[in-house]
This record gives sequence, C-alpha cells and structure tokens, in this order.
Amino acid sequence: MKKRGNFLFIEKEDSLYTVSMTPELQDDVGTIGFVEFAMEDELETDQPMLNLEASKTVLEITAPLAGKVVERNDALTSEPELLNSANKDENWIVKLTDVDENEFNNLEDA
Repeated sequence: MKKRGNFLFIEKEDSLYTVSMTPELQDDVGTIGFVEFAMEDELETDQPMLNLEASKTVLEITAPLAGKVVERNDALTSEPELLNSANKDENWIVKLTDVDENEFNNLEDA
C-alpha cells in the first residue's frame, strides 16, 4: 500500500514503511548534489530527516509520519543523485517501523 505526505511516498510492506521522494518533488528540486541525514533514530511527524542541496534549491525534507528509523539509504551520502532515480530500489530515503497505523491510513492515497 502506498500513501503520500510532505511530497513524499510512503510504501508499506508488512510492518516496514519506506519513504521516498515523489516524481513531482524530484522535478521541483532538480539534480541533487548533496545530502545530509538527521541522525535521530526516532522521528516525529514533520521532524527534519534529510537536508539536500540541488540545482534548483536547498531543502529540508521532513518526516511524513512518526516512527523508528531502522535503515537509512547511506548510498545517498556518496551518490546523492540516486534521489533523482526513477528506480525505487535506489531513490528511497529511510525505512521506518513502529508507525501508528491510523496516522499512515490518514495520509493521502498515492
């Protein structure tokens, strides 16, 4: 099941929630040249989780929902342009668990 929030996709598989940029956000920011993760292991809704510098903007990406960060896409640190990829295996940002199911269900359908 896939939802949208904060211009991000949130895809749920079992109890894992994968957060990635929407194509619209990818287009809006342009080519990404630098990313820096917030290092918190617990995110609250709208808390910063990633800072990026791109050809069109500098942007703080905030969490679309609260949860525990179980994995970060560390490849983005050395290859930030992966966020511009259409391949969902490359362009994800973080993976979360311990997400409130009601909070997820209240997000917009993707």
